[in-house]
Amino acid sequence: MLFLNTSSHAYGGSMVKFPHEGLHRIFQDDSMLFLRAFQKLLDIEFPEPRAISVINSDLTEMEPMERRADTILLVEADGGEHLLIIESQSTGDDDKRRSWPYYIAFLHDKYRAPVTLLVVCSRAVTAAWAREPIPIGLTARPSLVAYPLVLGPDNVPVILEVDEAADDVVLAVFSALAHKGAAQAGRILEALAEALNTIDPQSAAYLAEFTEIGLAGAAAFDMWRMLMTTMTYPYQSQLRSQGREEGREEGRAAGRAEGEARAVLRVLERRGVDVSEHERQRVMSCTDQATLELWLDRALVADSVDDLFV
Repeated sequence: MLFLNTSSHAYGGSMVKFPHEGLHRIFQDDSMLFLRAFQKLLDIEFPEPRAISVINSDLTEMEPMERRADTILLVEADGGEHLLIIESQSTGDDDKRRSWPYYIAFLHDKYRAPVTLLVVCSRAVTAAWAREPIPIGLTARPSLVAYPLVLGPDNVPVILEVDEAADDVVLAVFSALAHKGAAQAGRILEALAEALNTIDPQSAAYLAEFTEIGLAGAAAFDMWRMLMTTMTYPYQSQLRSQGREEGREEGRAAGRAEGEARAVLRVLERRGVDVSEHERQRVMSCTDQATLELWLDRALVADSVDDLFV
């Protein structure tokens, strides 16, 4: 569980691995973001939380059918506990949609608490699909109807001003992920990059990498990567340092040299540099620590693998 203090910007936790994770995991990394999103974006009042926990998202019963929600928050407020399910949807998926009423009923029965479903999308057509009610039973008189709340490009604000982005940096990251396919994506990312410079470098480095992974597969990914390789803000140094430390930690588990080699390849992969199998083997077979550290530094700015070996 991670609570981000928006005044001190104390960020941490494991990094997301796939773009799908970004839109729901950000609500774990800043557990008060959902409250701001409800109030500012959905115009819905939610009881003021006293405590928020990220709980196990595995909804599997004894039967061998796995059911897993993306993120589930247990919110403790004056009125009692409340469960918030957060689902990230990149495209319409009717099988997934049919599981949402089950999630609600399962958690309501298990915790004896109200349950709300929030679906987050980066495509307007998916958001429209997700907003449709889900009736179960007779057409004229269904026994159960689920009404998902949805955040998507049509109701998440486009944040273009640095001051606005700096006012709530985590919400600005969420906005960037929600609008990664928008024509204004470049301006959104420029404002976000500047806003990150207003918080501490370690927190900014974490959010910069979070943003990069969340943008993967979109044209905005290349825009963000260009910004991150040309800027000289303090958090950029922290981001590079963090990347090297991750490589070293990996090296302690499977050999220091191997960890550095994997870090070199990871940086190249993140920056979109093509690496052939022969070149990959050359990096992985290197055991000289100084050479690997030199390659890691070069990988941060390399346009091709050849730039490593000059």
